[in-house]
Amino acid sequence: MADSLTYADAGVDIDKANKLVCTISEIAKQTPRSGVIGEIGGFGGLFSLNLANVDRPVLVSSTDGVGTKLKIAFMLGKHDTVGIDLVAMCVNDILVQGAKPLFFLDYLSMGKIDSEQVADIIKGIGEGCQQAKCALLGGETAEMPGFYTRNEYDMAGFAVGIVDNSKIIDGTEVRVGHRLIGIASSGLHSNGYSLVRKICFERLKLKIDDYVPELGKTIGEELLTPTKIYVEPILSILKDLPVHGLAHITGGGIADNILRIVPKACNISIQTEIWDVPPIFSFLQQAGNVADEEMRRTFNNGIGMIAIVHPDATADVLQRLEAMNEKAYLIGEILECKDSSERIIWE
Repeated sequence: MADSLTYADAGVDIDKANKLVCTISEIAKQTPRSGVIGEIGGFGGLFSLNLANVDRPVLVSSTDGVGTKLKIAFMLGKHDTVGIDLVAMCVNDILVQGAKPLFFLDYLSMGKIDSEQVADIIKGIGEGCQQAKCALLGGETAEMPGFYTRNEYDMAGFAVGIVDNSKIIDGTEVRVGHRLIGIASSGLHSNGYSLVRKICFERLKLKIDDYVPELGKTIGEELLTPTKIYVEPILSILKDLPVHGLAHITGGGIADNILRIVPKACNISIQTEIWDVPPIFSFLQQAGNVADEEMRRTFNNGIGMIAIVHPDATADVLQRLEAMNEKAYLIGEILECKDSSERIIWE
């Protein structure tokens, strides 16, 4: 007679997963926010929308992942920062519509649960939620034997925020003469990593812990730098300064993302020599012989968020951001459309 099989024999350890809930719950407690009801562990996360100062509440949601940047975490065996990337990619997207992040959920799947690895990942998510001033409301950790390479995993994030209907930012108020203010990125953020890995590890044959003089650090340290979360500076300027458009510079770079919020009746002038471009971008461009246009459509090139503001508010916005220790630059202007085929003028 054949032996009696269990789920654990098939590679799924329910007891280990249940124990992890306690660890995750403790991390979630470090991300408190008014509105949260109950604790992690139920079938669904509860959040009350009975919030002050929102007369006509509109929920704004976004979902995203970290992409092949995860490969860098696998190579380094360092998993406590990719959770920050996960939160950043989601909350920055809802932020551009004027929404204040409320809560975040994550989905994490791997071949075999490594409790220490999972704890590090969730710590990063918790840190990201603290930076974004939102609650880690829940999530899912799935053990899927035979589905992933050993020690590898994938993750997705889900953010929900709130904005008053009268304060939604959608670009409809952008006009000729408005200015573009670029806020510095922390580096590559979480885009273009398939090209990054091809340049660094296929063309240059670098090892993950090789020191790169041009960067002043190892290639692994540079590539794993977390994505910047813009919640505090953006919510600060939205409080009392006129912002008519916001663009999160992710996949597609400045070129594709700024066009999503600027009316088709306008052209955009961008002064490319204005801001300080982090050395990782010139390093990749030279090593990969990447054309300028390809760089602009693949990477953020040092600008992670763009605010479109009334010219009379430009100085105040720049001053506010500087007071918050943000590197911000007046990088362009909205122009009358004279050529619809070349809407962005790079100068």
